[in-house]
Amino acid sequence: MTPPFRADHVGSLLRPRKLREAFRGPATALRAAQDDAIREVVKLQEECGLQVVNDGEFRRISYWEKFVRLTEGLVVKEAVFRFHDAHGHESEFTAPYAAGKVSRREAIALDEFEFLKKCSSLTGKVTLPAPSTMHFYRFTDWGSAYDDAVEFFRDLAKVYQAEIADLAAAGCKYVQIDEVAVAILCDPAAREKVKAKGGDPDHLVDLYIDAINEAVKNRPAGMAIGVHVCRGNYKGMYLSEGGYDSVAEKFFGRTRANHFLLEFDTPRAGGFAPLRFVPKDKGVVLGLVSSKSPALENLDDLKRRTEEAAKFIDLSRLAISPQCGFASTMGGNPVTEADERAKLRLCVDAARAIWGR
Repeated sequence: MTPPFRADHVGSLLRPRKLREAFRGPATALRAAQDDAIREVVKLQEECGLQVVNDGEFRRISYWEKFVRLTEGLVVKEAVFRFHDAHGHESEFTAPYAAGKVSRREAIALDEFEFLKKCSSLTGKVTLPAPSTMHFYRFTDWGSAYDDAVEFFRDLAKVYQAEIADLAAAGCKYVQIDEVAVAILCDPAAREKVKAKGGDPDHLVDLYIDAINEAVKNRPAGMAIGVHVCRGNYKGMYLSEGGYDSVAEKFFGRTRANHFLLEFDTPRAGGFAPLRFVPKDKGVVLGLVSSKSPALENLDDLKRRTEEAAKFIDLSRLAISPQCGFASTMGGNPVTEADERAKLRLCVDAARAIWGR
């Protein structure tokens, strides 16, 4: 089993200034600006040689904002975690909160895919925030409408199931689930913080795996599910560090996905040894190119690191991408569109050099 494409990208792309400004204007003008910007960013992806495209998440303020806005019962409050960088700078952020019973108010990403189909004949990918996004960032006080997290995730799964059914009916063949909580729970410091607040990190990992599995259980056989495991991505900052060792066997083995998109762009992500736990019917997209920094990686280094990963998982089951999106929120990472273009093209060049396509 190989990932659908040897060169992939995680989803969010830099919003042009005109689009960012349009979010402050009337809805009709915003829609037109989004349409124009999406056409341009799809063209960018095609020019880079990618075989998979998405809309850059240009109809969203952040990777999870639209999901929360269009789901009944969810509101926004402050998160219990903070973003930070290598210099110790910190930034607070917000998180979903279940203030009422959860249900699907209307389609969430269907309009994104339907417009994307009009822009390109290439395979279109849709990204959705993982179910854990609606729980973990406020795990000590995640909702007032439910006494039990299992009941909450059961209702939440119905939102995903309906969304995926509509996407499949529209012709979508590739859905990516963006999972941050499990990556944070790889971090010893984060695990201790969870324990200090009365939580059980291992129980949460089990809970979030089950939530993904319930969310995607009815997807059609022809739809690929990729799970992106992210350590946080906000203006070049991150939420956690630590390798996949503590969750690898359980997460890779139990999660109902065709492939995993994993961060390996810095030493914070640990080594490749946990890839030995990826079942033989699943693939891995190696996130070796950083979306957080303008520095362009060296092609030979990417080839060498892929060879290192192939010591633990067969090369035929691997692919390459940036480690995360370039703009998980409206502001984007500290890179330019030229940097973004160069890095996407580098992924394509690396894929051709390594796999011949």
